[in-house]
Amino acid sequence: MSDQLSAATDATLTASRALLGVTARSVADALDEVTLPQFRVMVILSSEGRMRVGSLAERLDVVPSTFTRSLDRMVAGGWLSRNANPDNRREVLVDLTEQGHKLVQTVTTRRRNEIRTILKQMKPAQRELLISALHDFTRAAGEPSVTDLVILGI
Repeated sequence: MSDQLSAATDATLTASRALLGVTARSVADALDEVTLPQFRVMVILSSEGRMRVGSLAERLDVVPSTFTRSLDRMVAGGWLSRNANPDNRREVLVDLTEQGHKLVQTVTTRRRNEIRTILKQMKPAQRELLISALHDFTRAAGEPSVTDLVILGI
């Protein structure tokens, strides 16, 4: 591996640890209210909207019967609503409640604010270079699937 590629790899690995720290801090308070797997459910519903119980279980790669018990706890906690599909009464749809949306938004806002605080420490020219580099990195890496991200509650 070339010296430049090795240095870029090391710098990216270090930056990824810094971003994982931001992610962990942003979700920490939410984990006082819900578990990480429950928060993962909420992130999916926040980004994709209401969905069938079976589709949600499949997305999370969990057994639907086991997942139903977890959903029961989330509905009882006020995080989710569960209703019959008006177009097919045999299907059950799950969606975030206002309380669930608020928790996901709070975590996202906390993460955004911490990133903004970090970026304010950089000079404008450094931020411009970072924007360009991150766009290039994202194009090279490709957009991660929701399944890839929910493991971390993102």
